[in-house]
Amino acid sequence: MARPLAKRDAQTSADAPLPFAQTADEVMAAQQVALDSGLSATEAASRRERYGPNRLPDVEHRGAVMRFLLQFHNLLIYVLIGAAVLAAAIGNVIDAAVIVAVVVLNAIVGFIQEGRAERALEAIRGMIDPHAAVIRDGRRVDVAADDIVPGDLVLLEPGTRVPADLRLVRARNLRIDEAALTGESVPVDKTVRPAPQNAVLAERTSMVFSGTFVANGTATGIAVATGPQSELGHISALVGTVEKLTTPLIRRMDQFARLLTFFILAACAAVFLFAVYVRAYAWQEAFMVVIGLAVSAIPEGLPAVMTIALAVGVQRMADRNAIIRRLPAVETLGSVSVICSDKTGTLTRNEMTVRSVVTPEGVLDVSGVGYSPQGGFTDNGAPVEPGTSKVLTEAARAAILCNDAELRHSGNDWLAHGDPMEGALVCFGMKAGFDPELLRKQLPRTDEIPFDTEHRFMATLHHGHEDGSAVAYIKGAPEQILSMCDRQLGRDQVEPLDADDWHEQTAFTARHGQRMLALAMKRLPKGTQDLAVSDVSEGAVLIGLVGLIDPPREEVLSAIQECRSAGIDVKMITGDHAATATAIARELALAPEPQTLTGDQLDDIDDTDLPDVVRKMTVFARTTPSHKLRLVRALQVDQDVTAMTGDGVNDAPALKQADVGVAMGRKGTDAAKEAAEIVLADDNFASIVAAIREGRTVYDNIRKVIAWTLPTNGGEGATLIGAIAFGLTLPMTAIQILWINMVTAVALGLTLAFEPTEPGTMTRPPRKATESLLSGTLLWRICFVSLLFAAGAFGIFFYAIERGQSVDMARTMVVNTLVVMEIAYLFSVRFVYSGSLTWRGMLGTPAVLIGVGTTVLAQLAFTYLPPLQSLFATEPVAWQDGLLIIGIGAALLILVELEKAIFGVFARRRTAAQETAAEETAA
Repeated sequence: MARPLAKRDAQTSADAPLPFAQTADEVMAAQQVALDSGLSATEAASRRERYGPNRLPDVEHRGAVMRFLLQFHNLLIYVLIGAAVLAAAIGNVIDAAVIVAVVVLNAIVGFIQEGRAERALEAIRGMIDPHAAVIRDGRRVDVAADDIVPGDLVLLEPGTRVPADLRLVRARNLRIDEAALTGESVPVDKTVRPAPQNAVLAERTSMVFSGTFVANGTATGIAVATGPQSELGHISALVGTVEKLTTPLIRRMDQFARLLTFFILAACAAVFLFAVYVRAYAWQEAFMVVIGLAVSAIPEGLPAVMTIALAVGVQRMADRNAIIRRLPAVETLGSVSVICSDKTGTLTRNEMTVRSVVTPEGVLDVSGVGYSPQGGFTDNGAPVEPGTSKVLTEAARAAILCNDAELRHSGNDWLAHGDPMEGALVCFGMKAGFDPELLRKQLPRTDEIPFDTEHRFMATLHHGHEDGSAVAYIKGAPEQILSMCDRQLGRDQVEPLDADDWHEQTAFTARHGQRMLALAMKRLPKGTQDLAVSDVSEGAVLIGLVGLIDPPREEVLSAIQECRSAGIDVKMITGDHAATATAIARELALAPEPQTLTGDQLDDIDDTDLPDVVRKMTVFARTTPSHKLRLVRALQVDQDVTAMTGDGVNDAPALKQADVGVAMGRKGTDAAKEAAEIVLADDNFASIVAAIREGRTVYDNIRKVIAWTLPTNGGEGATLIGAIAFGLTLPMTAIQILWINMVTAVALGLTLAFEPTEPGTMTRPPRKATESLLSGTLLWRICFVSLLFAAGAFGIFFYAIERGQSVDMARTMVVNTLVVMEIAYLFSVRFVYSGSLTWRGMLGTPAVLIGVGTTVLAQLAFTYLPPLQSLFATEPVAWQDGLLIIGIGAALLILVELEKAIFGVFARRRTAAQETAAEETAA
């Protein structure tokens, strides 16, 4: 049992101050931790062993027995169980046993698949468990939130989720969104000053609590309560549950199944009355016929198979690094018509490299790739030694000091820990000859102004050890920094600033696809300890500009081409300079001639005019998170189904507004992940496209399940109804129908949930979100195929009777014919948009081949195994008749393929006519 945490120990004494009422030094002393070094890895491991993991108690899942019993909690299953009870009551024990076997088999399959799906979703959820930055052994490291222990020094940044209850020891402009814990509607200002001992939870301003979000600012806090000992742990023992495998689509199909059940029951009652009072059947015989009709027509396996198709799709998306957080996104993905994507790290590699340095002395080119500090400087091809240029040296110093990132050597690679752009700046400084660790000790940071989207710059305050001088280094957007400067650093002295020339240099470099950052500095009075925005908002000295590039991901180029062929528009939304963004858009081939709109221009456009403007634009540059929300709403005016990417806390409103919000798994904040439906584990645009492809596949597979289940069940039902309507001998008995459903529903229908992406899936335009699964084409297919099944069944039955064979033999042939036709139709329905009479179509997938093989073996046993012959009243079929049965299945496949081809011709003509009409209207 873990010992209670220090926070709770303190509560044992009414006089002992609680952490929020103690000073930061007192809390650190109590936790035995130093501000500069944090815990050691050994001590952290020891405390984790003592206190346990930093997580709330696991959700108590339903036991295996309850999960199995709940498989029977379905109206369709209730009807079948009722039929079994009534069959047994009138003496048809064998029929009742077979019905029970069908029900139990369906439950077993559902139980196994639901267990697999829950385990898969548990694993997927684990892929996006929150992480936190802590100080251990004097270094910043990222750890899983579960590994936070009391005494850990935790670093907080905008958008991150607070991983434990923390007593603040440093805070800068810190505001915390505590709505989830206290109900406070606006973010709360936090400070390191102790709060009163009797302060209520919402007034403990020196504390931040587990589960809340950083709305603004930065901070360092010491963990004083973790897991169940945190305030969140005391309020609730649940952090969340595994989402039930359901979507609006599945719920609509459940409703449809219930309506279908009532319709079938009504039809059964009508058939029963007709058989008894019109055709003079004995009521027991008529009742068994009705049971057979109900069993044949009720698609008892449909909801389970559709759910399995959904689970398979979710797992496939996870394999492609797209983690589904909310299941309705799976079906929405198939309708996405516009993707609004960030540039950095999503369309590009997120490995920034400084390519040029613009100073008053001229433009220097920087060599080297990625974060490796190997490279140098050239001026028009001539090498430049860093120490010979005062401006270059000062630029490199500013790049390292006004920076929160670190570069670490790992094997053969250099990795950036922190913002990629800042990592590139550190790399640039190292190429100029600086040792970042040594430089930061020589000029220690005493205060800072974190980067904020409002003021668009970062500034840090440093002091020299020898003379106590104070200097602020500033970096940020060129336009912003230039507005703060009135001088520039020259070769020998500080010079007046030529702002127009710098603006031209910025635009010229940006046109070559480089992201521009300005570096500046300002000397401050000795002894300055605090740094405010007003201290650097004017009178700064411009050092120069650095141009950075982030090359496109190689796989993104093909992914964008795939989007264009799929009728999906891709729009880039970035905070970069307009020229930079446009250059990258051209390189990515987002459009033949990308049109760009800036955030300032966007502000001047009225909401009523915005949809028309947005439709024509490809790139939105210099935007803020608030612009994203406007853009999403403008796109949705025209019923576009929009996927929006985001990573910041301020992106959350746009992610929620979008039809599919996509958060970045690596660089994304916890707030963005909470607001999104999908999290990209690799921050890669190609993963969004892969998810859309899988979303279309899931929808197609669900359509295939319906398109196979309803016609095959309808064919069996039509055969029975036809026989009763015309007073004919029943082509099959109720128990034989049960056999067909028991074998095919599991062995054949289930295979469609595992179908791979169909060829041409990403060459079709997006389907409309309002499109019904039961379209007119599908309803026609149900009727058409049902009649073919009935014709095949009656044809083989009369063929056998006319040749003088027994009724049992004729029924045996009918059952085998129906099963063969279901196998043949399975191969046809596997391809919705193309023909199945191809080598690929006939070869099938492993799941299909296993299903067909299992069904064939079952039918051989049904036909030739003596115990089953006795149970089902079957007789062995001659090989000649067996070939005829196979021929009927082949004929069905050919007829359905012909019908599919004819409908395809008409559909293409209709599409062409609609496109022509649209073009004429536009003209």
